[in-house]
Order: sequence, then C-alpha cells, then structure tokens
Amino acid sequence: MKEKVLTNHKNGMIVLLLTIAAYFLAFAGMFVGIAISPFISVLCVVWLCIGWIFFLGLKVLGPQEALVLTLFGNYFGTIREPGFYFVNPFCTAVNPAAQTKLRQSGDVDGGDQGGAAAILAKSVAGNAQGAAASTGKKISLKVMTLNNARQKINDVLGTPVEIGIAVMWRVEDTAKAVFNVDNYKEYLSLQCDSALRDIVRLYPYDVSQGVDTTGDGLADDGSLRGSSVIVAKRIRDQIQEKVDEAGLTIIDARITYLAYAPEIAAAMLQRQQAAAIVDARKLIVDGAVGMVEMALDRLSENKIVDLDEERKAAMVSNLLVVLCGNSEAQPIVNTGSLY
Repeated sequence: MKEKVLTNHKNGMIVLLLTIAAYFLAFAGMFVGIAISPFISVLCVVWLCIGWIFFLGLKVLGPQEALVLTLFGNYFGTIREPGFYFVNPFCTAVNPAAQTKLRQSGDVDGGDQGGAAAILAKSVAGNAQGAAASTGKKISLKVMTLNNARQKINDVLGTPVEIGIAVMWRVEDTAKAVFNVDNYKEYLSLQCDSALRDIVRLYPYDVSQGVDTTGDGLADDGSLRGSSVIVAKRIRDQIQEKVDEAGLTIIDARITYLAYAPEIAAAMLQRQQAAAIVDARKLIVDGAVGMVEMALDRLSENKIVDLDEERKAAMVSNLLVVLCGNSEAQPIVNTGSLY
C-alpha cells in the first residue's frame, strides 16, 4: 500500500460558508415558495433535511497531524498538511491505534500503579476525555518516545539482568501504518521487546573473557555496561528492519535502565566488592614491595648499615607488615644490640 497525499482539497472554509448561506436561502425560499410555487418550498425543505451532510466532509488538521480516509472500503487518500479541508462527505477516517495506550509520549496513561481504584478512576477519566476529543482518528506525525516496561533477560553467560529502553519514533508512511499492520503501536511495542531480547542475549553484563559479541569469531571486550551506545545502535537497527513494513521510522534508541536481577544482585555486589578488594590489595602490595626494595638499595648504597640475609628478611617482613596492614602499626623500639 502506497501513501497518496491529498493536496487539492483545502477549500473547507469556502464550502462551510456556501453551506451556511444555502441554509439561510432555504429558510427564506421555504416561505417565499408558498406564495410562488410549492415546488420551491419542497426543494428548500429537502435541502434543510439533507444539507447537513456537507458538514461531514469538513476536516481540520493541525501541524504534524495526518488523516487517513477510506471511501466505501477503498483507500481514498491521506491529508498531511495543516489546514481546513473539504473531502467527500462519505469518506471515513481510519486509525486502528487511536485508542491504544502505551507507555509513550502523547498517549501515556500514567502507568499501572495506584491500585484498582486508581486504575478505575483513570479509566473513567480517560473515557471522558476520549469522548470529548475530536482528534481520535488523527495520526500524529510528531516524534514519539516509547518506553516499554523493563524486561528480565539472560545475557550471553546466562546471568539474569533487568533492562529497559526508550525508543524515539515517528510515522513516516500513514498508509502502511494503517493498512499493513493491525495496530502499528502494538506492533512497534512488540518489535521493541523482541529486538531487545535478541541483542541483549549476545552480550555479557560486564566484560568477560572469551566472549564474541560481534559475530566475527573473535573474542572482544563488548558488554552491556561498557558498550551501551553500540548495543543501543544495534537494537535501533533491528527494530527499524522489522517496522519498515509498518511505515515507521526509528530515530533513536537508548538504554534507560540496566541492573542485575534482584535474585542475584546481592551476590553480584559481593563479587564486585571482592574484585575491588583484590585489585586494591594488589596495588598496595606492589607499592610496598617497591618501597622495601628502595629502602634496602638506599641502605646498601649509602653504607648506613650492613645487614646479612637473615636481618634483611626480618626487615622486609616488618616493613611489609607495616605497609600492608589495615591498622596502624605499633612499633617496638629495641635499645639493645642487634646480635
């Protein structure tokens, strides 16, 4: 289905004024016709009964709005530019996703928090607003932001993680969006979840050895935490590939939430703490060994004291205890002879 844009129907104001003027003339002609010709009165009465049909063909569009029209089941065309239009009064506006509420800008309902009473109140308020709104069948051409619920997915190592994404999108081809899929909003939401699962399963949460995330057969250092930009780009590309048929354009995708699943979060935190402690101890030991080596070299170069191997070992042991200990050392002063 190819979009057909209607550009030669922007004459709604003229039709409106002519229709109102015809009503005034019909009222006047109905009384005048009684004296002149009953046939004129009959024509005026008929116009008064069916003239309102022309008002059904008046359509008003604002900026970044579109209206898909069908005539007796066939695609009639799409109005995309803002203005006051007059089309065939028997045309019907079509938008199967008009009442679909997702967690996205433009039609967010506030989420699912607040209990049954709050949900019922929101539903009643939403129905009242929907009945009062006159733009139910219009398709927004603005850039929308879809924020699906967080998903629990196993990464490439089998570790469960929770991740959420925000997808910026817009309707590019209204005919494809309306006629090629049943509901383009739900279709987009499903494809976002599917692409997110497909890509996250290729990456570990953190950098791991021997993992190939690019598919080239070579291990690399890609990870969800360290390569978020690359991961988001791959998710965007896969979503775009899936929604081309629906006439949608994916502008951008960003990871909004990333964490270990609650059931393993505490264990992973301990693991990270242990790794940090090991790295810190390694740095402390390397520094302590360097300081001991420097002390022995300085003592030997300046010939301050001549130590045998046993005394050197004792000195090294004492210095390492002092430098690597967690608490402040309590020195013991030896006032006697070393031997």
